[in-house]
Amino acid sequence: MSWDGPLFDNHMHIDPRNGRGLDAVRDFHRAGGTHLMLVGKTARDWGIDARDVPSFLLAYERTLGLARDINEETPVTAYAAVGYHPSEMTGIAEACGVAYALELGFGLLDVWERLYDEGRITAVGEVGRPHYPVPEAVWEASNEFMQACLSFSKRSGCPVQLHTEHFEEAQFAEVGAMIAQAGHPPGIVKHFCPPFPDLARRNGMTASVVASREAVVRALATGEPFLMETDYIDDLTRPGAVLGPKTVPKRTLSLLDSGELDREMCWRIHAELPERVYGVDLSAP
Repeated sequence: MSWDGPLFDNHMHIDPRNGRGLDAVRDFHRAGGTHLMLVGKTARDWGIDARDVPSFLLAYERTLGLARDINEETPVTAYAAVGYHPSEMTGIAEACGVAYALELGFGLLDVWERLYDEGRITAVGEVGRPHYPVPEAVWEASNEFMQACLSFSKRSGCPVQLHTEHFEEAQFAEVGAMIAQAGHPPGIVKHFCPPFPDLARRNGMTASVVASREAVVRALATGEPFLMETDYIDDLTRPGAVLGPKTVPKRTLSLLDSGELDREMCWRIHAELPERVYGVDLSAP
């Protein structure tokens, strides 16, 4: 079945320093992809040992420059997201103390608000809490910072992509209560979400489901729209991790051809939902 609408990957890392860079974006486009959320890698991936706000801002500028390169040098439209990855917070807590790592995060909130107000970023991400064991003090600080990010989203209107541990129903409810405490900001996206977009919605989140065939088919069975992502890492030492850059458009077109995805739901996934969550116009060049 032909498709002439947008095909949107909600979470891609592109890395001209350690990966294929714009060639990966061109592969995405050749497979049918039209729009992507460029989620900035950590400052360390840019070769920056960031332990203060100016150093993080330098890393952000490199991500923003990369988004500009994608938009100018390929047919794909890239939207930029920058953040404070839980692994960065963990590393800084180990090196400089938990209190310092948390205060640094609070300082970054002001940077994000300015970048969003200037129209330079479309979202903040990834932020949240580690998906691996950490000391209790780091876990508590991560939750405190995630709550601050949710409140930031409500105050600024800036969407936020959450990185967390694997979610079961209890974790959905726990973070849903945090979202409610923040005043129900509408633009909270659960990155690497299990295929339960209905459960995510009931807890104040939009699901972003990794585009394996099994996960997408399970998510479609709920009848609830969701975002699709590859979480493509673009690292030459880890080819194809997590999924390759062609996956979202190829998976979508394959499911359209098989009839497992109809055109109405395809439009809701790849146009209506990202436009509503991020306030963008996917019909614009």
